Amino acid sequence: MRRFLKHRLPSPESLRQHRWLRMLGNTLLHPSLWHLNRHSAASAVAIGLFCGLIPGPLQMFGAAIACLIKRANLPLALLVTLYTNPLTIVPLYLLAFGLGAFVTGSDARFVAPPPFSWDSLGEAASNYWDWLLTLGKPLAVGLPLLAGLLALTGYVAVKAAWRMYLVREWHRRATRRKRD
Repeated sequence: MRRFLKHRLPSPESLRQHRWLRMLGNTLLHPSLWHLNRHSAASAVAIGLFCGLIPGPLQMFGAAIACLIKRANLPLALLVTLYTNPLTIVPLYLLAFGLGAFVTGSDARFVAPPPFSWDSLGEAASNYWDWLLTLGKPLAVGLPLLAGLLALTGYVAVKAAWRMYLVREWHRRATRRKRD
């Protein structure tokens, strides 16, 4: 897994040369943000899964800040935030709404979103904002709860998968040594 990801992630040197990232200096070039091990990978997946439910374009910004604080693998966290996309965001928000309604004991029902019109983009955005506000407490409770559950599950899954991979490699080496 490490070899697979290492060849697909940008190198620190390519980022150092990037014209937009040069202004950040060495902040983004800290070695722990680019080092890939089971701890940084598990933290990055957890951060990406948690920040993936942040609405709008703030997902990657939130993930980047969390990686800087936690010193987790930055490219992996940014990649993982992409699990929310136009096909998955509605089911995830429905799940968050249901989870929030269950936890709060609310009998609120999910209301369908208003129709979208490209002709009046400002009015459509306003209608969507009003619609989100009607979802209220169940969604406000459900989103962080679902994000936390996804992050915890992702963290444990990566740690377990990495551990299973290491144990399998140890057994392969031991078998190879016995043959020699």
